[in-house]
Amino acid sequence: MSGSERVVGIVSVGMYLPERVITAAEIAAESGLPEWVVRDKLGITEKRMAPPDLHPNEMGVLAAKDCLSRCDIPPEEIDLVICTTEEWREYLLWTSGIDLAYQIGATRAWGMDIHMRCCTTVAAMKIAKDIMRSDPEIRTVLIAGGYRIGDLINFKNLRTTFLFNIGAGAGAMLLRRGWPRNHVLGSHLITDGSMSRDVIVPASGTVQFPTDEAVAQGLFTFDLVAEEKMKARLNEVSMDNWMRCVDEALRKSGRTREDVSFLNMVLIKPSGYRDMLGRLGLTEDQGVYNDRYGHIGEQDTIINIIEGLKLGRLKDGDLMVMVGAGIGYVWGAGVVRWGPCQEGDRCD
Repeated sequence: MSGSERVVGIVSVGMYLPERVITAAEIAAESGLPEWVVRDKLGITEKRMAPPDLHPNEMGVLAAKDCLSRCDIPPEEIDLVICTTEEWREYLLWTSGIDLAYQIGATRAWGMDIHMRCCTTVAAMKIAKDIMRSDPEIRTVLIAGGYRIGDLINFKNLRTTFLFNIGAGAGAMLLRRGWPRNHVLGSHLITDGSMSRDVIVPASGTVQFPTDEAVAQGLFTFDLVAEEKMKARLNEVSMDNWMRCVDEALRKSGRTREDVSFLNMVLIKPSGYRDMLGRLGLTEDQGVYNDRYGHIGEQDTIINIIEGLKLGRLKDGDLMVMVGAGIGYVWGAGVVRWGPCQEGDRCD
C-alpha cells in the first residue's frame, strides 16, 4: 500500500437534532438552581431533547443520511459501519450498527457497536483508521450514532448537575482511505478504572433490575454514588490527563501545541473550556461552544465540525484537535489536518 493510499481522510459529516428545546429557565425551575447558575456556570442556554417516539438509532440513521447527502459516495461503497449509538437505545442486547447499515442501504458493509461514553468518536476514528490501514479491502468506513441519554437525568438530583447539559441528537462521519483532504493524524486515549462505578444508573442491569419500585424511587436515572471520591480524583488528574492525550496525539502527528488552530471539544462547563483554550493558546473564535444544543455525548465532536465550518471558524489549513472524555473515566484526543496535508504532518 503506497503512502497516498495509507492516508485516511474525512469525506463528509452529518448531524440530526430533534426539534424539542429545553431552556435554562426550565432547568432552573425544575432543579431549584438560579437560572444564572444553569446558564453561566453549567453552560446551558438551552438543549435539545427527543420526544418519546424518536429513538436513538433512528436519529443515527437520519444523521448518516445527512452525511451521505453531502458527498458523492453512495452507501453501497461503505465497507464498515462503526455504530456509536449509546446503550440507551431501542432495545437491549441489540447490534445497532447492522440495523443502521441496513436502513441506509449500505448493503456491502459489516457493522459493529462501540461504546466509550463521550470519547467514542475519538476512539472510533482511531479504530477506523487502523482497520483501513491493516486491511486493504476496507476503504470506506461510516461512523454514526444517536444519543438521548437526557432521558436518564433527574434535575432534582443536585449531585449530578454536571450532567444537566445532556440532551439528544446524532452525528455521522464518513472516512475513506486515500482521500486527499481532512486527514486523520495521531490519537491518544487514557482510562482510569478507579472511577468506573462512581457515576451509574443504579437500577439498570443485572445488579439491580429496573423494577417498577426501583423506577419510582428514582433509581433508573444517573446518580453520583461516590461524590467526594470522584470529585477529588477528577480534580487531581482530569486536566493533566486531557493535556497528556492532546500532547501525545500531537506528537504522533508530528506537531506540538503551538500548531493547533482549532479546538473541537465535547461540551463541558464554560470555565473548563476556557482553561483548555488558554492552555492551547487559542481564542474563543478558534473553537465552538454549543451551549444551545446541549451535550450530545460523543456526537459533539462531529457536530462541532459542522458548526465550525458554518461559522467560518474551521478553515483549510487548520490543525484541529478533537478532545473528549467520558464517565468511567476516559480521556482522549485526536488530531485532524483540515484541508490538504501539510509538510511535517504524519499523514501516512
